[in-house]
Amino acid sequence: MPIPRRFDRRPPERDTTRINDRIRVPEVRLIDEKGEQVGIVPTEQALQRAGDSDLDLVEIAPTARPPVVRILDYSKYKYEQEQRKKAARKHQQQVTIREMKLRPKIATHDYETKKGHILRFLRQNDKVKVTIMFRGREQAHPERGEALLRKLAGEVAEYATIEQQPNQEGRNMTMMLAPVRAAANSRRPEGEADAQPASGTEAQPADESAPAAEANGAAPGE
Repeated sequence: MPIPRRFDRRPPERDTTRINDRIRVPEVRLIDEKGEQVGIVPTEQALQRAGDSDLDLVEIAPTARPPVVRILDYSKYKYEQEQRKKAARKHQQQVTIREMKLRPKIATHDYETKKGHILRFLRQNDKVKVTIMFRGREQAHPERGEALLRKLAGEVAEYATIEQQPNQEGRNMTMMLAPVRAAANSRRPEGEADAQPASGTEAQPADESAPAAEANGAAPGE
């Protein structure tokens, strides 16, 4: 039998800001269209004043007693708020997290190769999650993994700071390195290829992983 479809029965999001006739308290603390405090007035008087100015009466502090309202063009205000949010998202710096996996008994050549990848990520201003993977009897000597992480952090200290100290979870021990801003602006060595990160996914269990990103906004009535 076909599986019945599930419908999202949640009500659509709507603007919960009370304006004009939706403000039903008997009196309010009014701020006029110039941003000046008028004081506590009857709500009908505040509505009349907003109507005379061909503007809206907007509740900006509903939990105050009495609520604080302001006279303004609400459509214009909402548009300006949306533009500010878009500008903030546009200029927000994207945080990329790479992952590099090592073994406690990693060979010198492999260690130097992976350290080179880590340096490349740091110079690109990416964060790097370094993971030590323990297997079998190696789990009995976590200090070896920590020593390796400390050694690595020391060797890349010119380009990175330890954002998260070595921490063991199950068979893995992880450390997070964050780029030093000054180092990110320094000239890269000649002949070093740029990394080409993928986007929109978490770090995969490979040596070079994909990035993860983050936005915020403002509430009405500021």
